[in-house]
Amino acid sequence: MTRSTGPLAGLRLVEISGLGPTPFTAQLFADMGADVIRIARPNSAGAANHVLGMENDPLDRGRDVLELDLKSAEGLAVARRLIARADALIEGMRPGVMERLGLGPADFPENPKLVYGRMTGWGQSGPMAERAGHDINYVALSGALHAIGTPETPVIPLNLVGDFGGGAMYLAFGMMAALWHARATGQGQVVDAAITDGVGHLLGMIHGMAANGVWTDHRGGNLLDGGVPWYGVYPCADGRHMAIGPLEPKFWQEFQQKMGFAPGELPDRADHAAWPALRAAIGARFLSQGRSYWEAVFEGSDACATPVLSLAEAVMHPHNVARHAYVLHEGMMQPAPAPKLSATPGRIGPGSTRHRIAAQAVLARWGG
Repeated sequence: MTRSTGPLAGLRLVEISGLGPTPFTAQLFADMGADVIRIARPNSAGAANHVLGMENDPLDRGRDVLELDLKSAEGLAVARRLIARADALIEGMRPGVMERLGLGPADFPENPKLVYGRMTGWGQSGPMAERAGHDINYVALSGALHAIGTPETPVIPLNLVGDFGGGAMYLAFGMMAALWHARATGQGQVVDAAITDGVGHLLGMIHGMAANGVWTDHRGGNLLDGGVPWYGVYPCADGRHMAIGPLEPKFWQEFQQKMGFAPGELPDRADHAAWPALRAAIGARFLSQGRSYWEAVFEGSDACATPVLSLAEAVMHPHNVARHAYVLHEGMMQPAPAPKLSATPGRIGPGSTRHRIAAQAVLARWGG
C-alpha cells in the first residue's frame, strides 16, 4: 500500500504504538502521504481502545499495523530492519525504555539520517522526566491550566492544549524541521518533544501580555479569558449558548446594532466599573430569545457572534460542509486531513488499527 500522493509521499516512518500524542503525530504524517508503519504488541487494539474502549479511532487511520513482540529476538530483529530503512521514528515511551530494548537513537549507526521523534510529558531530561503523568498534569505545570476557567476554579481544556497542541503538533513540527536538515546534510537527530515545553511555548503571547502589564494573574479578569463582557459566552432562552468576541470598535458597534441596542444605551465599555452592568445587559438580551433566533440575527455580519455548536452540530454546519472539513471514513464521520494544500492535498490513506500486515510484506515494501 505505497502512498503515491500527498506532499510527504515517499517518506517512511515507523511508529511505536502509544497513546494520544504519538498516534496523532503519526496520523498527521499519514494524512499527508507518508508511509507509516505502526509497530504494536501482538493482539493489541488501537491506542484509544486501551483506555477508552474505542474500537474505531480516527487517530489510527491511514497506516498499516505490524504486530511484533519487541521482547523476542525475532520481533526485535524485524523492528531493527524497518527502522534502519526509515526516514523517521515516533515513540512515546518513558525515557530509557527504547534504549533498554536496543532500539534507541544510538543503535542505528547504519542509518545516519534517521530522525528520532520522542514524545513525553516532561521531556527526556529534568527532575520529573521519570515520573508518570497525563495531559492535565503537564498543562497544570506549564501555567496554562491556571489561566483557563472561572475566577473560582480552573477548567480542564479537554486534552487539546497539552496532548495535541503542546505535544503532537510540536513533535510533528520538530520532526519536519529535523527531516529538512537531514535532507540537506544527511544527518539525522533526536527530537525531544516535551508537552510542558510545547504548552509553555503556546503561552508565549500571554507571557508577553503579562510582562507588559496587560494580563493579570487573576483568572477570569483578562481580555481573552472571559474577563471582559464583550468576549465570552452567554446562555440563550433555550439553554443553548452564543459566543461573542467583537474586540475592535467597528465590530463592537455592529454587535450593538444587531443586538438591538440604541446608540449610547449600553454602558461605556472603557469604564471598568460599568462592566457588571454591561455584562448584565448583554446577558438579559440573549436570554430573551433562543439560540436559533440569534444565529439568524448575526448571519452574514461582522459582529463576531457565533453559536456554540455541539460536536454533531459542527459536523453539519454549512461552513464546515462547504469546506469538506469532515469526511465519512470506515463508517464514522471524522475530521478531514488539515490543513488544505492547493497542489498536493492530504487524504486518508489505506490502513487502520483493524488491518494487520505481515512482517514480510512490510519488509518487501521497504526493500528489506
